[in-house]
Amino acid sequence: MISDAGTPRRGLLTMEQLRVAVGEGEIDTVVLAFTDMQGRLAGKRLSAEFFLDEVAEHYSEGCNYLLAVDVDMNTVDGYAMSSWDRGYGDFVLVPDMGTLRHVPWHEATVMVIADLTWLDGAPVLASPRQILKAQIARLAERGLVALAGTELEFVVYRDSYEEAASKGYRDLIPANAYNVDYSILGTSRIEPLLRRIRLGMAGAGMYVESAKGECNLGQHEIAFRYAEAVTTCDNHSIYKTGAKEIAAQDGMSITFMAKPNAREGNSCHIHLSVRSASDGAPVMAGSGGYGMSKLGEHFLAGLLDSMRELTLCYAPNINSYKRYVPGSFAPTSVRWGPDNRTCALRLVGHGPSLRVENRTPGGDVNPYLAVAAMIAAGLHGIDHELPLEPPVTGNAYNDTDVRVPHTLRDALELWEKSGLARQAFGAEVVEHYANYARVELAAYDAAVTDWELRRGFERL
Repeated sequence: MISDAGTPRRGLLTMEQLRVAVGEGEIDTVVLAFTDMQGRLAGKRLSAEFFLDEVAEHYSEGCNYLLAVDVDMNTVDGYAMSSWDRGYGDFVLVPDMGTLRHVPWHEATVMVIADLTWLDGAPVLASPRQILKAQIARLAERGLVALAGTELEFVVYRDSYEEAASKGYRDLIPANAYNVDYSILGTSRIEPLLRRIRLGMAGAGMYVESAKGECNLGQHEIAFRYAEAVTTCDNHSIYKTGAKEIAAQDGMSITFMAKPNAREGNSCHIHLSVRSASDGAPVMAGSGGYGMSKLGEHFLAGLLDSMRELTLCYAPNINSYKRYVPGSFAPTSVRWGPDNRTCALRLVGHGPSLRVENRTPGGDVNPYLAVAAMIAAGLHGIDHELPLEPPVTGNAYNDTDVRVPHTLRDALELWEKSGLARQAFGAEVVEHYANYARVELAAYDAAVTDWELRRGFERL
């Protein structure tokens, strides 16, 4: 990431700087990581010497089952690219040296994000970063570039992750005992942890903007400056893992679950704008209604038109859909509105800052998939010159005509039938992530939940 002054941000390194730091004994570990289907960082820790000698200009290898397991790392059936029948071979982790950065919350450690390819150099199509890069390439063909920002909420508990697990994730102690939305007093109760996270991310090359309290008990948000779309998603994934690691070091825990309890869920609002690749002009802004250009209207219309069929990219888990509750600031109606937080799509800003905010994703979202879906949807609107429907200026929760899918099962059905998804991402990607959803649904359908026990153990 480049700063406004045109110089690399503090925390990012060049290869030469890494060589010097390793030679002087300041760095001894390199984390080589990629983001998996579930949005988690996966990879390995390499000795810095080995990384410089063997990996930096070549690659490392990892088992291809890393894009074909469930959240518990169980091998599951149904993935064409990886299975027992195919022998669970390797794919290749190619370091993107432009992402090389310090990891201040781990001693003498740096990290680099990897792209996934096969041994012949072909991209692993189901890799989230490669899915996003493919959509970025489609934008580039039209002389356009995407800028994105993600607003990721989380809930902090004073229990460690081990304590939370031993308690069955019940009766946890939230970091705040009341709603601390915008409260300076309330956020000060947990400022030492929030500050550690902010400073850690700044030291890893990110531009931290702010931190604020949110509505759920112990809920907070740290905001970062927007950047080119792939950079934003890289930073999002590193931040999400780093925040958990820093909390664990302090004996606390953080959850990004979309709906961790009956109160307000964790959102991940995604802001997206499209600009000219040649001069950075904000091509979505213009002299039309609400400050939009025709291209901006078509882009927004495409997002609306494809919202339901691409919801699997915005809400990938069973729990994701429990967040969509009327009056909760999570959307239920697929509508748009200028500065209207009751809509799925909110138009924000003016002139150069004009952008669309997608309020559908929760904190469990895989950012690469969500931003890729937004770009594909916007291009769909541009290519077909879709007309933009009138905005909602009142309460969109009252609109029940076009709803966000109610469950993961509903979203899966729409995804599998989507011609746009197959055209934009290809059949291999569509089937891969359909299988992801089928695996989650099968596991959920087989589970006996606390809800069932409470209602049925004695009384039924």
